Amino acid sequence: MSHSPGKDAQTTAAHDWDFDVVIVGYGPVGRLLALQLGRRGHRVAVIERQEKVYPLPRAVHFDDEIGRIFQSVGAGPNIMAEVVEPYDDFYEWRNANHETLLHLDWRGAGPSGWHVSNFFYQPGMENFLDAKVIALPSATILRGWEAITHTETEDGVLLQIRNAADERRELNARYVIGADGANSKVRDWIRTPMTDLGYFHDWLVVDLIPVTPLQISPPASQFCDPDRPTTVVPGGPGRRRFEFMRLEHETKDELNTESRAWELLKPWGVTPETAKMERHTVYTFQARWCDQWRRGRLLLAGDSAHLMPPFAGQGMCSGLRDVANLEWKLDLILRDLAPDSLLDSYGPERSEHVRHFIDRSMQLGEVICLTDPGAVATRDAAMAKDIADGASIPPRPLPKLGEGLHRADAGGGTLSIQAPVQVGAGQALFDDVFVPSGTLLLKNADVRAHLPSDAASGLTGLGFQIIEFGQEPSDTTAVDATGAYDQWFDALGADAVLVRPDFYIYGVAGVDGLQTLVRDFLSDLGAPIEAMKTSDLSAAAL
Repeated sequence: MSHSPGKDAQTTAAHDWDFDVVIVGYGPVGRLLALQLGRRGHRVAVIERQEKVYPLPRAVHFDDEIGRIFQSVGAGPNIMAEVVEPYDDFYEWRNANHETLLHLDWRGAGPSGWHVSNFFYQPGMENFLDAKVIALPSATILRGWEAITHTETEDGVLLQIRNAADERRELNARYVIGADGANSKVRDWIRTPMTDLGYFHDWLVVDLIPVTPLQISPPASQFCDPDRPTTVVPGGPGRRRFEFMRLEHETKDELNTESRAWELLKPWGVTPETAKMERHTVYTFQARWCDQWRRGRLLLAGDSAHLMPPFAGQGMCSGLRDVANLEWKLDLILRDLAPDSLLDSYGPERSEHVRHFIDRSMQLGEVICLTDPGAVATRDAAMAKDIADGASIPPRPLPKLGEGLHRADAGGGTLSIQAPVQVGAGQALFDDVFVPSGTLLLKNADVRAHLPSDAASGLTGLGFQIIEFGQEPSDTTAVDATGAYDQWFDALGADAVLVRPDFYIYGVAGVDGLQTLVRDFLSDLGAPIEAMKTSDLSAAAL
């Protein structure tokens, strides 16, 4: 049953309230999940306590992988240019004397085809995604309502909601996703234990709109000053963010005043005459994750499942990766192309992955937040020696998914690449040419001959594409415009790479193992080949 976008909760008839998925919470995670599922035609409702979009910035950074996820829903960084600022400069750590301790090159594109780092204005990004969700006939946004109780049945979840006037309604859903943040109610319903690493640091976060651009070079800098560790980064086009660590002798209340914020900004040449202060607030950075991400038809995503310090810029990014992992599995289940047990892989895959970023964020924080003079001197000397010795920083690590739906081979569970392919006389990113829905990539046309027709039908029945690389572009042939894919196949030692819809690799194979690769995937998915041959493909075509 279809639902009008944004239909008023007070006038909707009770029999209209049946959904495939109900999402509790409408931040970036809830928006992306609603958009992805709604684009596939699934009946989605979003429950959000706030009646309006939160008007102030929070997250300010995403990486190239998230750029690719946004691209997949028609919201690539180039399309959201008014609120996204690709970063094309260096990132430096400096000591109290502003001497360089660490020099990172953040210029250019990452393996997912977009800039390694992008700074953005969150309210603008949320408004952009919101407009896309509202336009979907299968999505309903219920603002000003909150989930209060639930009843689980064999076939779904009966969710009770209420608004500020204490009016109450009931929603039926096959699945309920908690994207409701650090104080998640859905997490309480799941009754999951939490692993808490006991990491707590308070930082004053200040967002500014400068009257004229601030002369801070490079624009993204970390000042490891024991007198006041400070972070300075862009906040999206025309905006700036400063973060100041709370010192031991200060209280949160003392730090979190506008006058104190201006006082801390003054050494940077920032005054009420040179900038508008958009917000100031004290955040307590934490490091924790849920031990259980799913119970029955209840699942978690984003901050409801994990929290981390911001030093790696991966908090929101990790939540959006949760969505990409969860959405394609839900899609197959809702289309009766895979069993409910497919969701058992979600928590283990994502938990292991996100813990990498939590650990990395804490490691960075331990270096940044030092205030003991002796420890600071040791740190500065060691980092200065690395620079003097010409020590290079290894490439940004790409963590592997935890145990789940991927093979234990050279590429299984790692992120695939996206590079330009030839389009006429020009070039375009792969996903702009071949709509991403899961892809079997073949090194050349000769490899295609080793794929049996029933195995190929099994993949296409799920909505996957089979793309080979060659010399002439077509609907099923890509031309490797830069040689990146040829190098990637060689690095993996593969003739075939099976990429899931969330851009992670299921597995790789040589020519002789191609048939087994596909059959293993269909078997692990719980999707028999014969059933796939007669599947309705229309639902997968976006």
